[in-house]
Amino acid sequence: MAPRKRPETQKTPEVSVRPKSKRSRSPRELEPEAKKLCVKGPGSSRRFDSGCLWAGLASLQVPPSYSIVRALHQHKLGNAAWPSLQQGLQQAFLHSLASYRIFQKAAPFDRRATSLAWHPTHPSTLAVGSKGGDIMLWNFGIKDKPTFIKGIGAGGSITGLKFNPLDTNQFFTSSMEGTTRLQDFKGNTLRVFTSSGTCNFWFCSLDVSARSRMVVTGDNVGHVILLNMDGRELWNLRMHKKKVTHVALNPCCDWFLATASVDQTVKIWDLRQVRGKSSFLHSLPHSHPVNAACFSPDGAQLLTTDQKSELRVYSASQWDCPPSLIPHPHRHFQHLTPIKATWHPRYNLIVVGRYPDPNFKSCTPHELRTIDVFDGNSGKMMYQLYDPESSGIISLNEFNSMGDTLASVMGYHILIWSQEEAGRRT
Repeated sequence: MAPRKRPETQKTPEVSVRPKSKRSRSPRELEPEAKKLCVKGPGSSRRFDSGCLWAGLASLQVPPSYSIVRALHQHKLGNAAWPSLQQGLQQAFLHSLASYRIFQKAAPFDRRATSLAWHPTHPSTLAVGSKGGDIMLWNFGIKDKPTFIKGIGAGGSITGLKFNPLDTNQFFTSSMEGTTRLQDFKGNTLRVFTSSGTCNFWFCSLDVSARSRMVVTGDNVGHVILLNMDGRELWNLRMHKKKVTHVALNPCCDWFLATASVDQTVKIWDLRQVRGKSSFLHSLPHSHPVNAACFSPDGAQLLTTDQKSELRVYSASQWDCPPSLIPHPHRHFQHLTPIKATWHPRYNLIVVGRYPDPNFKSCTPHELRTIDVFDGNSGKMMYQLYDPESSGIISLNEFNSMGDTLASVMGYHILIWSQEEAGRRT
């Protein structure tokens, strides 16, 4: 399909980017405003309780004087195994979260933000999509206003957003407009991969593989479509009974695909052996519809987020074994961007926004809408981020490729978290 021009790209005057002038308080400093609870340790059922507001902090054993240089030197001498070094680095990072603050904020859209993607090589650049189809490219490390691509408005929601790994001046999107396309930041559509041609069918999810040069996308009636980057369709199959909310290719074995759906299942596929809807390797039933299924950076674990109150961590080598279950309130609401848990890119940590639920068994009065950080192995709460000036429900959270800066989506707002000293330098 011939390239066509999208609505005009502009430097938007509506974007509000401002540094934080008032020092934000952490949940620990807000102790009088909420009741302190305690967390249950892991039990035989591999089920954990996330109800504690600061439980991870209480149990976190991180010496402030931990020396990364010394640890690396000991590892080089053979006195420290790599797992113990990695654990030490993770503990040092967790300790640093106490100094994280929001230092940049933007509210560029007239509808809520719906998708988020970090630039793969520029750690201060990200792209954000909105419910109206608007897209913002924001380098918060410079004073120039972000690049803004105007969407079609109602019905144009950006449901998936990925930078093109072969040319990072381009990006892939899936949308409620009924397309999966490749665009550039000048507003041009370079290639349309899928187009439904009707408002009754749209695309809800997207992933891309640079190694195998594949694009995979899922729609609102259960179909998953695999294409190569030239736009040639390899197959189009109905793999779920209902909407496919998330598709994810394994970062280490890109022929390994996970699909999540509101039909309350996550399915695992070998792209080399897909012959039909019954050719999945494993089907992982859930108690509620599922918002997301994300492989860990090393490809060894799969993290799922349902639409109610449960996170699950599966081992990719033992799909038949019971997963680790992490109770966590993040219920679904029609006018809220679905909450999705993600992995930290460097450490075995899970990051997810909290939506307090009075029906959740450990809910307490005045519970805060925090960003929760869990250990991916133990399922324990390790830390919670909170800013009283940005106290809305935070639906999306992603760390940049360096793992030192966090971007969050809160309704119309994009929040950038970093260590206080780093924020000042920026």
